[in-house]
Amino acid sequence: MKIITIEEHISFPEMAEQVPSEALGGFGQSERMEKLIPDLADITGKRLESMDANGITMQILSVDSSGANLLPPDKGPAFATHYNDLIWKQIENHQHRFSAFSHLPMTAPAAAADELERAVTLYNFRGAMIRGTTNDCFLDHPKFAPILARAEKLGVPIYIHPGIPPKGIIDIYYSGLPNHDGMAEALACYGWGWHAETALHVLRLLYAGIFDMYPKLKIIIGHMGEMLPMIMARAERALTPGAGGANQRTLSETFHDQLFITTSGFFTQPPLRVALDTFGIDNIIFSVDYPFSTNEQGVAFIKEIDLPQEDILKIIYGNAARLLKLDK
Repeated sequence: MKIITIEEHISFPEMAEQVPSEALGGFGQSERMEKLIPDLADITGKRLESMDANGITMQILSVDSSGANLLPPDKGPAFATHYNDLIWKQIENHQHRFSAFSHLPMTAPAAAADELERAVTLYNFRGAMIRGTTNDCFLDHPKFAPILARAEKLGVPIYIHPGIPPKGIIDIYYSGLPNHDGMAEALACYGWGWHAETALHVLRLLYAGIFDMYPKLKIIIGHMGEMLPMIMARAERALTPGAGGANQRTLSETFHDQLFITTSGFFTQPPLRVALDTFGIDNIIFSVDYPFSTNEQGVAFIKEIDLPQEDILKIIYGNAARLLKLDK
């Protein structure tokens, strides 16, 4: 049985050190993160051993930091190009086990579009992962049009992963809290804030008409849909075509055609059932969120899924293979 996971993170210390610490807003520097640095830097050692032990056929790797997204336009492009080159150097001899999403210099959109095309055509990377907002702007801002157009032209998806919250959001929502062992960061990021922001990100794309403007563009979001499955019916009533937004199709029509969700870090059955009821079996892709979650957790989750075998195979392999063209 083949298993593909597509939100699996890496971070090379020599690259992370080039991002000014003040750009991180004090986030991503907890003791827990420090302990994960060796696991994030490793690809063909402990990571591959864990994949073998748990029957995982392939990981699609992505850079676990905003990286070039936090660098000015004159420095981001070279940083992103070098990062993608380093990833390829590590996986070139293991292409049957690893591929990657391109790391993009989002502060320089034209260069980001070119880097996406370079990584896809030269290294057969499977799309791009972006991390949250860029200089407080979501992906619906007109300046990012070159990236969206290029992804659509290349036929590769964009994975929207949460990023470091903008400073204004941190100051209003997450300041003045005790931060024992990074708990304020947990609330702002993986405990709540990340998921709300990414759901908003996707709803903005819908309301701004981006999905209609790029009808062949595919977007991926993680963490069992970033709370969207639960809110989907209510959001659809609010964002109906003609209600003031630029969207020409309903939320359900649009999302079923162009939005995919992964299970990354969510390993209980109730959220999966809601996702199945709202997004459908063909739009859900298994992911682990390694090394922040373990392959053991992910495989145990698979074994608990109460669905016909053909549907389970879609979630753990078929949907990813189809979307990312992994059989070609």
